[in-house]
Amino acid sequence: MKKIVVAGAGGFIGGHLVKEIISKGNKVQAVDIKPLNEWYQVSEEADNLVLDLRLRENCFKAVKDYNEVFNLAADMGGMGFIENNKAACMISVLINTHMLIASRDCSIDRFFYASSACVYNGEKQTDPENPGLKESDAYPALAEDGYGWEKLFSERMCRHFSEDFRLITRVARFHNVYGPFGTWDGGREKAPAAICRKVIEAGFSDKKEIIIWGDGHQTRSFMYIDDCIKGILDIMYSNINEPINLGSSEMVSINQLVDIVEDIAGYKLERKYDLNAPKGVRGRNSDNALIRKYLGWEPSVPLKKGMKKTYEWIKEQIVNEHDNKRKERFNG
Repeated sequence: MKKIVVAGAGGFIGGHLVKEIISKGNKVQAVDIKPLNEWYQVSEEADNLVLDLRLRENCFKAVKDYNEVFNLAADMGGMGFIENNKAACMISVLINTHMLIASRDCSIDRFFYASSACVYNGEKQTDPENPGLKESDAYPALAEDGYGWEKLFSERMCRHFSEDFRLITRVARFHNVYGPFGTWDGGREKAPAAICRKVIEAGFSDKKEIIIWGDGHQTRSFMYIDDCIKGILDIMYSNINEPINLGSSEMVSINQLVDIVEDIAGYKLERKYDLNAPKGVRGRNSDNALIRKYLGWEPSVPLKKGMKKTYEWIKEQIVNEHDNKRKERFNG
């Protein structure tokens, strides 16, 4: 049995990771800044701590007497959030810096850092027909302003803590993770969840339309949560010393993503395009040659399959929300 810290355990990916690590017989200390009632999932078997990991002393509290650290903690969200909260995203650099220092000083054996495809050079993402971003495409550096630069800097911190202090660090660059128990409203949600929500809500409305950010031709790849969790664990316990892509190579346009969700819903909507909304880079996809080379595996859950599960979960949340509002009106 290992004693493992998961930072950012109250988030979407962190909640799934905690459950998987516990299922393998390990002891988990789950840490997040959010109050416990705001965590996406809470595992009663874990030791659940509410701590602000931007503060150095809290990082020492989190890792003391533990063996390994998975650092997923960050102030982040979808494109709408990161384009309008660049300073908040940059401040997350304190989390990884202080977690690395605490891990070094408390003799942590292994340290995993969740990076992002937002580290990649923006000039390599101007074509919707993106052939796939190779790990080397992060340099020369021209990362996503704010969030991407913080991730790239923190990757370098991991590298130098390995070189200077012999702390084993592993870094994965996530490409758009989606699935049940993820953010689906409130401004931090990413495209798969946002489109599911919009299509579902249009089904309840007389107005059968959907507003799409940008012209819909921008492209992305989307990785289902089960693939993400497997990838995190495989990379953590591998011999991969450099940052590596963790994402699906099944690239689609946003218009195609809407097609998929409409097919699941069983109805079509009139599309309206908001060309002034945040839309990020023009084209982004994951080149998985390196992960196939090292692990003989790559994320492979088909987008249609993962989106169906995600759609059904979000629909359940929306139906429950509508039912609760009706009950409140009735009781009022």
